[in-house]
Amino acid sequence: MIKLTVLVPALGAALAAGSALAQGAPAGDPAKGSQKIQMCQGCHGIEGWRTAFPEVYRVPKIGGQHPAYIVKALQAYKSGERSHPSMRAIAASLSDDDMANLAAYYGQPGLKTAGK
Repeated sequence: MIKLTVLVPALGAALAAGSALAQGAPAGDPAKGSQKIQMCQGCHGIEGWRTAFPEVYRVPKIGGQHPAYIVKALQAYKSGERSHPSMRAIAASLSDDDMANLAAYYGQPGLKTAGK
């Protein structure tokens, strides 16, 4: 049996984390983001795609991800905090507005990205 004194603080922490993530969501324009997806679709739009550079790596689908997560990931690639060379080069070419717009596009509810 789960003790209520443990469950309530855990639930409160989860709600606070979700709220903080929602507040950090960028205000991007999905229509503008759709104009920049060519550099993403070649890998992230293909079900089960794997890249062989710099090593074999399963490429995650990004459609439906939370916009704040996408922006944070792109910022981490741009800063070098995340180290995948292809993603670092792509992120380095993006402005903050580009990141917000891409995140708004990929974060749309029910977005379906291309398959094989």
